[in-house]
Amino acid sequence: MGAGSRKKALVVDDSAFMRKLISDFLSGHPEIEVIGTARNGKEAVDKVRTLKPDVVTMDVEMPIMNGLEALQEIMAKHPVPVVMLSSTTKIGAENTMLAMEYGAVDFVAKPGGAISLNLHEAKEEILEKVIAALGVRMSTLTRKVPSQHLAMPTVRKTVNRPVESKVELPPAEGLQRQVISTSKNKISKVGKTFVIIGTSTGGPRALQEVLTGIPASIGVPILVVQHMPPGFTKSLADRLDGLCDIHVKEAEDGELLENGTAYIAPGGKHLKMKKNGMNYFVKLDAVDPPRMGHRPSVDVLLESAAENTDVNYLTVIMTGMGYDGRIGMEVLRRNGRTVTIAESAKTSVVYGMPKAIKEAGLADEVVDLHDISESILEIIKS
Repeated sequence: MGAGSRKKALVVDDSAFMRKLISDFLSGHPEIEVIGTARNGKEAVDKVRTLKPDVVTMDVEMPIMNGLEALQEIMAKHPVPVVMLSSTTKIGAENTMLAMEYGAVDFVAKPGGAISLNLHEAKEEILEKVIAALGVRMSTLTRKVPSQHLAMPTVRKTVNRPVESKVELPPAEGLQRQVISTSKNKISKVGKTFVIIGTSTGGPRALQEVLTGIPASIGVPILVVQHMPPGFTKSLADRLDGLCDIHVKEAEDGELLENGTAYIAPGGKHLKMKKNGMNYFVKLDAVDPPRMGHRPSVDVLLESAAENTDVNYLTVIMTGMGYDGRIGMEVLRRNGRTVTIAESAKTSVVYGMPKAIKEAGLADEVVDLHDISESILEIIKS
């Protein structure tokens, strides 16, 4: 690929060492040309406007204007795919979740802090996520994510937050619901029902869209696998818990799976189900190896679910790279009972995981993101 046809990248970091290291990583890839660097968020906003890069890597903590402020301004005025580089501190994780909400495509956790001398350990991850960012549809990132939907009347859980009126945001223009064989997609009234959600790149925003549309009265447990490293899933769960009617938490080993609660698999551990008597519990596994580089893995959760043949499942596969979930879905559909929803190509930030489900003939419904919570409720309540 010639220099003129390579994609243009802007590297933003307040450390000269980090700017040089990241620039070297990207420049070494045949598809990428680094056209500039910036030392802070203000410079980043100016250079996005003048240089018009195809992708940006952005540090979170910077002087003058930090990465979150710069990201918000960039997405409002000159939208471009942005991959954040974040520290693994609690504050860093919380800021990273905000960055996902503001429109960042994905993030990379710095393995060695702000000045990460061992950043080379994350080189392949940086390249993979930058390349993936180059392929996203910008409309999926610039559409406003609702903090709350107009949910069904329900008794709200007690949370420390101001009371807000709920406003239903109109669907993005041109987005239409796609459904395959809706009349057949019903959950059996015999046996307990679980909702399983699997997602990756673009997942935090997608999860916010879906989970804020589910009332606490849903009457089933929800298990979630979001590809994310250790230290970040707790911040994701806490943030979603403050926005949703249902309770959202990071899953803990051995806890009872309760209705009206969403359990997010911790980074670095597979999430499985185990039955004891008439009840079902969380089983976390940090020993089984990653699947396709992922722990937690959607495949592992679905295979674990398939062992419980007396249970009904509603499985939802949303935006993400690769095909995690396809193999597990084949096992679940062969051995158990499930209705499967795949997110549509139009609304997926990265149309990899749901595409694999659809093309394998494993999807009962193909649904745009803003309609998934409604589809879940319709199928469970039908």
